[in-house]
Amino acid sequence: MESRVIMEPLASVSADWLIVGVTEGAGLKKQLVPLDEAIGGQITRLRESGDVTGKLGETLIVPDAPGIAATRLLIIGLGDEAKLDRCSLRKAFTTAALQVSRQPKRTIACAIPDIDRDLLSLEAVAQEMATSLTVGCVGPGVYQSDPGRHEFASVTYLVPDGSATKKIETAVGVGHTLGDAVNLVRELVNRTAADVYPETFAQRAGQIAQELGLQCDILDEARIKQERMGSLMGVAQGSDRPPRVVILRYQGGTARDPVTALIGKGVTFDSGGLSLKPTDSMKTMKCDMAGAATVLGVMSAVARLKLPVNVVGAVGLVENMVSGSSYKLGDVLTARNGTTIEVLNTDAEGRLVLADVLSYVVDQKVDRMIDLATLTGSCVIALGENITGAFTNDQTWCDQVLSASSSAGERIWQLPMDEEFAEQLKSDVADIKNVGTRWGGASIAAKFLEKFVASVPWVHLDIAGPSFTEKATPQQESGGTGVMVRTLVELLTPKE
Repeated sequence: MESRVIMEPLASVSADWLIVGVTEGAGLKKQLVPLDEAIGGQITRLRESGDVTGKLGETLIVPDAPGIAATRLLIIGLGDEAKLDRCSLRKAFTTAALQVSRQPKRTIACAIPDIDRDLLSLEAVAQEMATSLTVGCVGPGVYQSDPGRHEFASVTYLVPDGSATKKIETAVGVGHTLGDAVNLVRELVNRTAADVYPETFAQRAGQIAQELGLQCDILDEARIKQERMGSLMGVAQGSDRPPRVVILRYQGGTARDPVTALIGKGVTFDSGGLSLKPTDSMKTMKCDMAGAATVLGVMSAVARLKLPVNVVGAVGLVENMVSGSSYKLGDVLTARNGTTIEVLNTDAEGRLVLADVLSYVVDQKVDRMIDLATLTGSCVIALGENITGAFTNDQTWCDQVLSASSSAGERIWQLPMDEEFAEQLKSDVADIKNVGTRWGGASIAAKFLEKFVASVPWVHLDIAGPSFTEKATPQQESGGTGVMVRTLVELLTPKE
């Protein structure tokens, strides 16, 4: 998608669509007054009649605006300016993108709203707009002959008078890169398990690594066995598709800089194994590799942005299927770090996959770790479908993740890691079992993972709720969401 940043009167810019945002309350921003005058005061009259209120996400198409160079005018509500943040900007401009992306090869002109800069810098606004417009024009219909959404031919960003255009150009570039990374995650999650399985995911990761200059090491079945990943192999053994572990490395910092590791659960389809899921619960289980997809998306963004940091990305890729070779209830698996695990539910497989990958990454001498996984329904019950659960063994590291999520406009809520949850994992025949009681299941799963991170500062992000949505809304398409890409890139971006 081509983009440019210019400082010109809104009414004079040619495009298929001109998009302008209005806030709630009386009066128009100085930026919009000349545009309103050019179309004979229509915006003012629409506000006075109540047809335009500025309510967040409200849209109105002005069908006849002969005083402007653009073919059509879309007014989008930004909500209460005093409450404006990245999350509300995302809602507004993704909604706008969904409105205007139904036809191919459309050109877009979009006014960067001149809001109170004590709330958000103009660069932050421009970055979020660029990300949202990039994401909003791509739909989930990867197999449709007409996908219903079409990438824009170009987007022109119109800056307020007196703005630092060069800085905004940089912010827009970052925003488009983030949007591309989010869309990569969404595409991988939205594709079927017939297309995305351990071998093909690993191949895609290798292609992206080659394009972007990432180091890539793909562990095949023989090397996984050599690494003693018995927990991961136990989950994989019921499938005809062999497992893979992918290790990506990006070194943009110096040898003295810390190394951050991102670890993703990559169960490319989860039938539940012998603890078979019912049909309705299995319909969306192509999305059970969203953690792995997020790691790949973030690594691609970090490489494209050339961030001066050191990052390792690791994903464990398996199918959890039913066959005569499936691992069984009562089996005892030996994980890479020597821990023995009694399997009492084969549908609690993600933690078994992550256990070995976490152990492997610890041995790479990283300084801090974050894992992402669609791990538990319990977390969805606790926090709903739009909030990520966080768990940690190091509050300082977790606070940094929480701060980044706040800055990026993505919601995370920290959940407890009390030792009483680990008590639920005690086994009579092995070191631990893979499930406890149904109460506090998300925290019990996190305590299981903690046994494989040694003393490395670690945060576990349970994205089971927000990583996939079954129903579209005016501001979000159905399917994969790419949640946490913005947060993790924000976390990894050095602050001036």
